[in-house]
Amino acid sequence: MMFERDQKITEHIHEGKYAAYVEITWHYDDASWFPTISAPDIQKLDRVRLALRRGDIAAAKRDAEVFELFPVA
Repeated sequence: MMFERDQKITEHIHEGKYAAYVEITWHYDDASWFPTISAPDIQKLDRVRLALRRGDIAAAKRDAEVFELFPVA
């Protein structure tokens, strides 16, 4: 009996004064002890991380929910 399932999760990314929530899918099956992530989801995480790093919020918002962080006084 083959065990397979997908689970949507929210990955958190922090770059400088920005943070983002990116939805990706973990894939579980019998072939691995750990979940795997698809290549498109990895590329999505990289796009968001690089966009935040360069301060391009509009680009990051295409794939994620973006937040600006402020220090607590």
